[in-house]
Amino acid sequence: MRGVSLPRLHILTDETVQSRWSHLDIARYAAAGGADAVQYREKRPRTTRELVETARAIRELCEARGIALIVDDRADVALAAGAHGVHLGRDDLDSDTARRILGPGALIGRTANSYEEAAAVWGGPIDYLGVGPVFGTSTKANPAPALGLEALARICRDAPVPVIAIGSITPERIPEVIAAGAHGVAVVSAVVCADDPAEAVRACRRALDAALAERSAR
Repeated sequence: MRGVSLPRLHILTDETVQSRWSHLDIARYAAAGGADAVQYREKRPRTTRELVETARAIRELCEARGIALIVDDRADVALAAGAHGVHLGRDDLDSDTARRILGPGALIGRTANSYEEAAAVWGGPIDYLGVGPVFGTSTKANPAPALGLEALARICRDAPVPVIAIGSITPERIPEVIAAGAHGVAVVSAVVCADDPAEAVRACRRALDAALAERSAR
């Protein structure tokens, strides 16, 4: 585990919304397309050993490409795999315990589906908020309602930590969420369901870099 700066383009692996690409495949495409981070998301029942083995394989690929690996939900798996951090959902481990497990150099993110949820956790030992679903989502069985750009902008304005926007993020929508104040974006379906995932990542990278440049020029 080593400290890294907060990535702006997170690509989430997901084998439940498509069956063409494995977690490792998606990580490879993410790296090839210019992502800053791979977020290993496995919501199906798996043993801890299976989770760690997959996470370690992804970590090796990420380290070779100089990008971060963040494990969803499981701080213990992140630690065992040598990942750069963990992303915690609403029902996962509390942030203080995760920080004790992973240490000061790890990235810890936390999900927030509303302003109230964001405010309840942003004072804890976290490095960023994963806020959404901004435009809705098709990757979760019981998703929270779409948050919208206005609510995203309010959280970005008030939160003391950076915000990563998630939820039906596409290259076309990236300028809107960056204009709302997001530090970066997390992308799932637009990449994992694409015929050419690496090119889909490149499209996100181009849109993100252009949007950040435009915001800086204001």
